[in-house]
Amino acid sequence: MKVALSTLAAALLLAASPWAAAQNVAIVNGKAVPKARIEALVKQIEASGRTVDEGMREQLREEVILREIFMQEANKRGIAATPEYREQMELARQTILIRALFADFQKRNPVTDAEIQAEYDKFAAANAGKEYRARHILVDTEKQAKDIIAAIKGGASFEDIARKQSKDPGSGANGGDLDWAVASSYVTEFSEAMVKLDKGQMTDAPVQSQFGWHVIRVDDIRQVQLPALADIRQQIQQQMAQQRMNEYQMQLREKARVE
Repeated sequence: MKVALSTLAAALLLAASPWAAAQNVAIVNGKAVPKARIEALVKQIEASGRTVDEGMREQLREEVILREIFMQEANKRGIAATPEYREQMELARQTILIRALFADFQKRNPVTDAEIQAEYDKFAAANAGKEYRARHILVDTEKQAKDIIAAIKGGASFEDIARKQSKDPGSGANGGDLDWAVASSYVTEFSEAMVKLDKGQMTDAPVQSQFGWHVIRVDDIRQVQLPALADIRQQIQQQMAQQRMNEYQMQLREKARVE
């Protein structure tokens, strides 16, 4: 006569079998800790771009064992039944659900190569043109600026005067050098005077702006040096994806009936 195993006995035998043991990381106080917990952590780490080697897997094994120990102790103390725990669990549930919603949206609405190319072309068109390597000397009065222009035309060094007299400390220390920049980087009065100069030419008259009086010299002119698409592709993709996500969130907010 065959005797049927009880459900409990069958479960105990299964847990003790080699197959079951292979599915577990360890047995903690009689409770199996499945390897799936390690794999879940591995997936999280790899999603962030890091590689999980055997050494890290061993650390993760210890991590899931410790978590099981701590969870068992928390359950003994009845923490799962406290209002504080339930509030935190609800917040965590909301966060995970919203994160999954946004991940699903991004998966369904990827930024395409054609869209990245179009955005780059728009950027290139908006930033095309000339950029200038200019120097300036900034002083308080028109007379000071006129005297400086006369001195430079008489053979004095533009750079030396900038270091000694310019009240713009950043460029003054470098002989008035403003490095490469497009005209729109400067205040209107400055840029309008600068773009009229040829390479190597200095303003014949002082230029007044909200900062004072400028003596300007253009050392060089070139076409704007734009970064290659390959160098900023990832940045463009991330910005477009974020913009798309912001629009999606705004659409959901606008469609919602809030009373």
